Amino acid sequence: MDAAISVADLPQRPRRLFGWLTHLWSGVLFPGPRATDGPVDRVHLPSLLLLIVLPALLLYPSRQFALLEPDEGRYAQIPREMFARGEWVVPQLQGDPYLDKPPLLYWLVGITYALFGVSDATARIVPAVAVHLTILAVYLLGRRSVGSRAAAFAALLLSILPGFAEMGRLLIIDGLLTLWITLSLLAGYEAIRTGVFLRGWFVASAVCCGLGMLTKGPVSVLMLIPPLVLFLLLNRRRFPFGWKACAGFVAIVAAVNLPWYIAIAMHEPRFLRYFLWEHNILRFVKPFDHLQPFWFYIPIVLAGTVPLPLLVRPMIRWLRSPETTSGRSADVGFWFLAGGWCLLFFSVSGSKLPTYILPAFPSLMLGFGAFFASTEWGRARGTRLAGAAMVGSMLLANYVAIPWYANKRSPMRDPDTIARYCEPSATIICFPRQINSLAFYLGRDDLDNVRSKNAPEMVQGLLTRKKTVILFTHRHSFDALRYTLPAPLRISASESFADKHPGWIDRLIGETPWGLCHVAVIERD
Repeated sequence: MDAAISVADLPQRPRRLFGWLTHLWSGVLFPGPRATDGPVDRVHLPSLLLLIVLPALLLYPSRQFALLEPDEGRYAQIPREMFARGEWVVPQLQGDPYLDKPPLLYWLVGITYALFGVSDATARIVPAVAVHLTILAVYLLGRRSVGSRAAAFAALLLSILPGFAEMGRLLIIDGLLTLWITLSLLAGYEAIRTGVFLRGWFVASAVCCGLGMLTKGPVSVLMLIPPLVLFLLLNRRRFPFGWKACAGFVAIVAAVNLPWYIAIAMHEPRFLRYFLWEHNILRFVKPFDHLQPFWFYIPIVLAGTVPLPLLVRPMIRWLRSPETTSGRSADVGFWFLAGGWCLLFFSVSGSKLPTYILPAFPSLMLGFGAFFASTEWGRARGTRLAGAAMVGSMLLANYVAIPWYANKRSPMRDPDTIARYCEPSATIICFPRQINSLAFYLGRDDLDNVRSKNAPEMVQGLLTRKKTVILFTHRHSFDALRYTLPAPLRISASESFADKHPGWIDRLIGETPWGLCHVAVIERD
């Protein structure tokens, strides 16, 4: 006769909300065997070679196309000015301090200028390398927690999904930031995943977190600490580190950042309030630009991960099935948690741009990699065909579509006209927004920028000069000004950059370059 089962042997139903959350997370969604300090999967050499060659083919030869306004123009021009002046403390834009972001991206791009010369292709070396290193890190370090096969799928997905590779390789801060956040998460999780605190990994995580802060600010810390804490709480694990480890983490992050923060505060005392308060805290809780609704990133993630949204239903079945628990370990749960936290954080923020969500992709793809590795989808012929189609699409986009689009929308698409108007001795005003890519290609750092609200002051300045060139960056700005010019000012020459006979493609993507609608010469009689 079987032994009697005591009440203590029966599963206890959670009595509180957090108890239900932990039960759902660790008992239903990710109940697989917990990580141990056992042997780590070996590197699969063919997978590593593929992840070296394929991203290199997609990223590096296709860097030479016109800078996109406004971000690429700005982030190419700032390091060009810093490099030209030998000024490595205070970022400069059109001769004025630019205090919106820390300097690590500018320093790295400036170094590539010094090594390979100033050009748009050189400027994009840093983001391309950052994307490639992120892909390799996801495989080489991710295999420690999810296995070599799942990590290889994750890295391959990052290589061919447009939401990551296409946005990340542009000259923006978010690609470099994603590298540091991904490395800090990979190292930070390695420090705690077995239940035994590994100080070396924790130190590596702190260094990468500090470099992320030197790239864009405190957001790198906010992408690391909450997922680690939530993971331990949802899996009912004790905290393997104490206050000394936390203090050491803070000390390392501070050591990476304080030299520059102290130097910039000495040169520009207003920096700390302007950057830390206005561009981080206020921009999150009381945004003043890039206002978007809460659901803004949902279509971006869906479009950026095509064709993965077609697998949402199989993914849900995988998460619910009692037959697939071996592939749904707590490690896999951490990566879904980290990616979901990033998505939630930036969705709650009122200030949003599509590229802000880039750090979510590596973590989410590690989760998807586990799905592919533990189901028939990883071996299906349709999966291989879809992957090949994505590679072909990326090659077409990188080598043909994006360069064509960028050059057609560039303010420098008609360089002869620009050279005729913007001669080296000309006083140039951008109205009402800056065109930094044009300054980059002209090798200028003295293009003045006048906002619409300051138009009366601009007119008074025109009266003090014999000749001024104005670059109009809004469609109606030229007409608004020319009908209100007082005597003795007159327009001696002008040029419209709108297509004379736009076709349907021009109407779809825009009839004028990004950032330049008209150019005019204003002379005083």
